Amino acid sequence: MNSKTAFYILKRLVLALLTVWVVITVTFFVMRAVPGGPFASEKALSEAATAALEAKYGMDKPLMEQYATYLKDVVTKFDFGPSLTQRGRNVIDIIVDGMSVSIKLGLTAAFAALIIGVVLGALAALRRNSIPDKIIMVITTAFVSMPSFIMGSLLLVLFAIKLRILPANGVAQGGLILPVVTLALYPMAYITRLTRSSMLDVLGQDYIRTARAKGVSGKDIIFGHALKNSLIPVITYFGPMLAYIVTGSLVVEQIFAVPGIGRAFVNSITGRDYPLIMGTTIVLAVLIVVMNLVSDILYKVVDPRITLE
Repeated sequence: MNSKTAFYILKRLVLALLTVWVVITVTFFVMRAVPGGPFASEKALSEAATAALEAKYGMDKPLMEQYATYLKDVVTKFDFGPSLTQRGRNVIDIIVDGMSVSIKLGLTAAFAALIIGVVLGALAALRRNSIPDKIIMVITTAFVSMPSFIMGSLLLVLFAIKLRILPANGVAQGGLILPVVTLALYPMAYITRLTRSSMLDVLGQDYIRTARAKGVSGKDIIFGHALKNSLIPVITYFGPMLAYIVTGSLVVEQIFAVPGIGRAFVNSITGRDYPLIMGTTIVLAVLIVVMNLVSDILYKVVDPRITLE
């Protein structure tokens, strides 16, 4: 690693930390600016009981003091505090439990989408304007245009209710099949179209024509030059997409009752669980900035000609 690359990585790390701090700050103050509170739904509580709960969780202190305390705990101890709705559980434990499911679900869907998308995109580019190309484009257009909640609902009705060949609940044996397919369809379709477009552009470059004129085999041209160079846009998309999928699609996890981080996030919002909202938001932000950095570094691996500045 040369000095320019090391400086670039250091600069991006500093920007990543700044981004996470902005996310924490904005989320913290916006969340508390919304009318109501985490104990407002518990109608049986008296004012004295509510005040006691607020004192227990430190919510009776001035807002800036709460912010400073929270930021200190996150930075020094990576402690997001206790959950306000799931009494007796810490937010970090809820996130770890949810991530164990979401990582399994997300990684499977992401890499399935990547592999299938690159293969279909390369096939469509190499068979441009042929019947396979037209079929692939029609199918991927449909998948890109269809929201995940509609696709998930259709798959649920068809395979779980009508045919009864797959479980509808994500906790059951084989229950992650439908959520994985639902999560993978959109990025797979997008990667297919991205690979096809990029590969067609690469195949029209002068160095490809030169390689053909020199008698380089078609296999070496496709795998050694065209496919490799056409993956740069795919890498750009794949990094943030992987972070998003791993943290769990909120809609998909709700539809299939998958106990992942996305479902925990939805429940935290409906329950006004401030610490859990903050914790899941921070985890998502960290994953996104890290995957963006990894994507930029992978550019250099795929194409050494790229300079990181």
